[in-house]
Amino acid sequence: MKKVAIINSKAPFTDNSGKDALDLALILGSYEQDISLFFHDDGVWQLHNNQQPELIQQKDYLKTFSAFELYDIENIYVCAASLKERELTSDFHIETVSVLSRQEFNAMLAAHQTIFRF
Repeated sequence: MKKVAIINSKAPFTDNSGKDALDLALILGSYEQDISLFFHDDGVWQLHNNQQPELIQQKDYLKTFSAFELYDIENIYVCAASLKERELTSDFHIETVSVLSRQEFNAMLAAHQTIFRF
């Protein structure tokens, strides 16, 4: 089975990228694909706790991250350098996140045969 990586590099609610990446992950998960999610650059904001999308009249698609367990999506990686650059902590709204150095992040990503970037 090919390993599939989905890279999230954009902040939530700026466009549909985050929701599209989430939808793809859930679709592939429903077909029992080996999926890993990667968050770097502004994509790390998607994992940040206490988002309030209703203030900008957006639907909170981030709540759907809690469905990852139902779809056996367990490989979720965050770039530590991206967190540091944005002065964020690892206070995420999901629990199964691995924070990796930039080198570890890139090595983990290189182990995947198919990569989707959002």
